Amino acid sequence: MALEHARLRRELHMHAETGWTEFWTTAFLAKELKALGYEVLLGERAVNPAEAMGRPSEGEIEEAVRRAISWGADPSLIEEMNGYTGAVAVLRTGRPGPTLALRFDVDAVEVPESQDPNHRPTREGFASLNPKASHACGHDAHAAMGILVARELAEARERLCGTVKILFQPAEEGVRGGKAMAASGVLDDVDYLLGAHVGLGLKLGQVALSLKGLLCTTKMDVEYRGKAAHAGAEPNEGRNALLAACTCALNLHAIAPHRDGATRVNVGTLQAGTGRNVVPDRALMRIEIRGEKEHINAYVEERAKSVIEHSAAMYGVSWSIKLVGSSVDAISDPELVELVAEVAQEVEGVEEVLREHPMTGSDDMAWLMRRVQGRGGKAIYLGVGADQTAGHHNDAFDLNEDCILLGRDLLVEAAKRICAAHGRR
Repeated sequence: MALEHARLRRELHMHAETGWTEFWTTAFLAKELKALGYEVLLGERAVNPAEAMGRPSEGEIEEAVRRAISWGADPSLIEEMNGYTGAVAVLRTGRPGPTLALRFDVDAVEVPESQDPNHRPTREGFASLNPKASHACGHDAHAAMGILVARELAEARERLCGTVKILFQPAEEGVRGGKAMAASGVLDDVDYLLGAHVGLGLKLGQVALSLKGLLCTTKMDVEYRGKAAHAGAEPNEGRNALLAACTCALNLHAIAPHRDGATRVNVGTLQAGTGRNVVPDRALMRIEIRGEKEHINAYVEERAKSVIEHSAAMYGVSWSIKLVGSSVDAISDPELVELVAEVAQEVEGVEEVLREHPMTGSDDMAWLMRRVQGRGGKAIYLGVGADQTAGHHNDAFDLNEDCILLGRDLLVEAAKRICAAHGRR
């Protein structure tokens, strides 16, 4: 029989849901948290709809709701969400002290799970029930860790002070949900924010105190609209959206780098056309840009928009851009790095403490860190080794579930240490 931390992770793993469709996941978490005595904020109390980027169509949302209910989610909790996933659990100790927040992302990746019989979730019967998605980034472990942290802190309530908030963030993949949660106001009174990501190439027992290299990013859907025509008889009557998109794609990748730091451009998909003998009248591109700093990302974004516009002009088509995700860079505060360094020395299972570790993608934990730091608070983003079996976002991704316990202990002890430090003031 699986131990509790593994049971939780495997239950979450089976019910993989992508960003803004995590209705079963949110209901599962809310039920657990309410049973522990937390006040649970759902829907527009947990996220700001005005900042919810890359949200699926209403039809897709409705389909996700039906699926969640068929999986056993409580309909009353889903009704309370009112179309928006994610949850914030609040524990008030009744004693003066700081407000501490811990963040855990909960969404899955649009990667079907490996059916290889040697892949443990497949072999042991907890592979994703969703044929279009899987927990190939470890967010199932994050959510399970969050539940266990909530349990430990609820049990230690009499030894804590101030207020504890536990954030279960939706839609991290594609950096679509962090800004919405930050803009909800739940962080505006937070003095300390802690978060952790499992894996990242670290071995079980390794802890990285600061994840460095987070890139700013902008995700855009670009649409070109032209005019269809017979490709043989009247090509001159057409306006070719496909050629505009191809011109754009090639020239986006020709944007000059910036002297101040790294840049990235990627055209992830390009869909166009309806038939062999028809001038394509519509093209859709999904693109992303990244920059090491905000001004570098802004430089690439400005150049990208110029390329998009002028590619349209060359072929006489119209164009539109839809922003579907964004994030910024952020750095852990030295004060918290030192505190967690001391804690890590005393946590069972920690074998090596790294001062920093590269995380050169993007993660919208950065929006939450910025929100807290911008109001005078402190934030830290940790790495927790997991002996992963494959790279993140690979269909064969799996991990050593004991990383959940190590992460739980590290975060709980850090929370207690913060309270103890406040009591000595």
